[in-house]
Order: sequence, then C-alpha cells, then structure tokens
Amino acid sequence: MTFGPPVERVAHRSVPLPRIVYEPLVHAALLEDLGVAGDVTSEATIPAGAQARASLVSRAQGVLAGLDAALLAFLLLDPGVAIETFVGDGERVENGSRIATIRGDARALLGAERTALNLLSHASGIASATARYVAALPLGSRCTIAETRKTLPGLRALEKYAVRAGGGANHRLRLDDAILIKDNHIAIAGGIAPALDGARLRAGHLMKVEIEVDSLAQLEEVLAHPGGADVILLDNFSVEHLVEAVRRIDGRAIAEASGGVTLASIPAIAATGVDVISIGALTHSVIALDIGLDVESTLGGDRGAKPPRS
Repeated sequence: MTFGPPVERVAHRSVPLPRIVYEPLVHAALLEDLGVAGDVTSEATIPAGAQARASLVSRAQGVLAGLDAALLAFLLLDPGVAIETFVGDGERVENGSRIATIRGDARALLGAERTALNLLSHASGIASATARYVAALPLGSRCTIAETRKTLPGLRALEKYAVRAGGGANHRLRLDDAILIKDNHIAIAGGIAPALDGARLRAGHLMKVEIEVDSLAQLEEVLAHPGGADVILLDNFSVEHLVEAVRRIDGRAIAEASGGVTLASIPAIAATGVDVISIGALTHSVIALDIGLDVESTLGGDRGAKPPRS
C-alpha cells in the first residue's frame, strides 16, 4: 500500500523525544548485547584503531522513527564518531534510501550495529503502520488514530513517540495520567455508577475520566450518571451501533472506538463520527521496517567492504 500525502493536522505531534528519555533505553540495550567481554568477534578480526564509514539504508518503503536513539548507540561506543543524516523522523523513506552515514572506530560501529538497527527498525515499523492507518481515514475526517498501552516493557516511550512520528496521537501513557474504567473495574466496583462515583472523587480538575462500555445499554448508564465521563470507549461495537452511540453521546463526551480494528475497517468506523480510533496492533504486533547498515569503506582501502548504495 502506498502512503498518502502528509497529514497536516497532526504534524505538530512529532516533537523530538528528549535524550534523557531514550538514553537509558539505549544504555540498557547496549549492555544486554555487549555483555561483560564486549564484541569479541570485532576485537578478534578488526585491528584496534581501524576506522570505517557505514550508512544506515532502508530496504523498504516506510516512515522513519527512532533515529536519534539509534545514532546514540554509535555515539556511546565512540564519542568521536562523525554522523551525517539525510532524512529525519516522520519522513518517508523508500527502498534504498540512505538515512545516515556514520564514520568512526570500526569496532564501535559494529558493536553498536544491532542495537541501533533493532531500535530504528522497530520504531520505524510502528511509524509506518500508523501512517497507513492515518492514510486510510476518509478525506476531511477529523478522527484521530491512537495506540494503546499494549507496548513492550521498557520501550513504551519510544513506541508511543513512533506513533506520533507516523501521524497518530497517544492514548494515556501510564496508569497514573488518566482514569480508564474497564470491564474488570466495573465488575469489581459493583457497576458503572459506583465506578464513576469513585473516579470522580479521585480525579482532579486536570485528569480525564474514560469508561469502557460494550453495549448501548451500558452507554445509557454512563450518560445518565450525574458526573458522566470525559471519554467513552465503545468496545467492539458494530458500525451500526457506533452510529447510534455517537448520536446518543451528541458531543457530551469524546467518542472512542476500539476493538478488532483493521486497516480495511478504518473508513467505515471513521465515517460513524467517532473522535478517536485506538488500535493495539500499532505496537503489540507491528512488523519492523527493514533497515540495514552497509559498510562502505575502511581506513587503508575498501578490502572486503560492500559497495555504497545510491
């Protein structure tokens, strides 16, 4: 599937991820890969002090995300590395696109290679999938595509950033930044009314309350509650029931559709008038974008090096 034109209404969301957020992740990934002895293969086969130049190259069409985190892996192993970038996060790449060129200590380049590629490919896969969902929205739609908390442990900040880079929006980041009452909360609390009562007592004036409903009958209970909810998650509703739910909500709360959403169903769901479509698959089962590191030259000649890609 090809990508449509950039979605201007969400372009402001792709704000760079602060280094203080992703640096611990890169540190942990390098420690996991290098272990105690380091890259024994590179140390055994590459002379100390050898220099090399390599390029990050896309092997497929997609949207880039996570480049700063990937490049930090090289910088941490060789603070003197020289980097030149050609595209940035949120930009589209094609098969064969040169993303960045890295020049520095050869051992460091190869020691950081897998960590850099893992982070960059995974984040770019999420950004690419998000861009496809955003492109599937009907022309002129005001609906927003969002992910969920179905993220990999330790990678949530990067994964949610990648959704923004792809043109989507973020759902709540953690358990502490919004109240989301789900079916299990309702069951244990003893019903929708007591769950909403407790939520309204706990929420401050800046904290939103969202509640999940799985039927029009439950929706009516929410709408009849004096405090109500700021957001109503319509879980696994049919298109017909989404239309009716949006009519009943009538702007009194944000209407969010979720559950079983596919790329093919996006146009019909968005046409119902919901404000948000949340999709767990954007993070929990995304396919990584194929990106490689091509060594182009080494100090003293190109012996055994791969030819540069255009």
